[in-house]
Amino acid sequence: MILYAIPTPLGGAAKDALSAQALETIRGLKDFVVENAKSARAFLAEVGMPCPIREISIEVLGEKNADPLEPLREGRPLGLLSEAGCPAIADPGAAVVEAAHREGFRVMPLVGPSSIVLALMASGLEGQRFAFCGYLPREKADRERRIRELEKRSRTEDETQIFIETPYRSDALLDSLLEVGKESTRLCIATDLTLSSESIRTRSIEGWRKNHRPIGKRPTVFLMHAKS
Repeated sequence: MILYAIPTPLGGAAKDALSAQALETIRGLKDFVVENAKSARAFLAEVGMPCPIREISIEVLGEKNADPLEPLREGRPLGLLSEAGCPAIADPGAAVVEAAHREGFRVMPLVGPSSIVLALMASGLEGQRFAFCGYLPREKADRERRIRELEKRSRTEDETQIFIETPYRSDALLDSLLEVGKESTRLCIATDLTLSSESIRTRSIEGWRKNHRPIGKRPTVFLMHAKS
């Protein structure tokens, strides 16, 4: 049996974000493990499931006594749904994928949007060597220490460093980047990817210091590359 890792839109309609093959696969499933039941039901309704949503089994990650792999053990394929973007990437679904491998089930990723990959594609930064670093520390001193570490690593390895933040802390992260980053380090700020309000800009730290506006509470990916 197969665990399907199903991407969901970063914004906009599912039919525009997913391939026809992915949509066909999703419509053939009756069992899903999800991060949020309400948004999962909305997604499944939007993709045009061939049966009523009430007839679909939806298991929420982390629920008490939950056994997300039970459908696979019973011989049925299973879909893993993220809240936005690709499952298991900065996402709790990674634990389900790990468990599926441990029990010998096949895992198949479906084609769909990934904010991290889209941001890197459009950044103009080093695409041969890059690292996704997840979330940076919340506390200002720890955050700035981590930024210095990543900037040094980027310069030493000629590697793009990619990180994210919860939308309400994006401006605090940007302030720290502009405060401690070297003037020549390049920074890409990719906001509202795939939405009509999408903004992707790459400048030097010096350039951002001279010309930047608050990001606001918008989903954002940060990419940093420091040349030696």
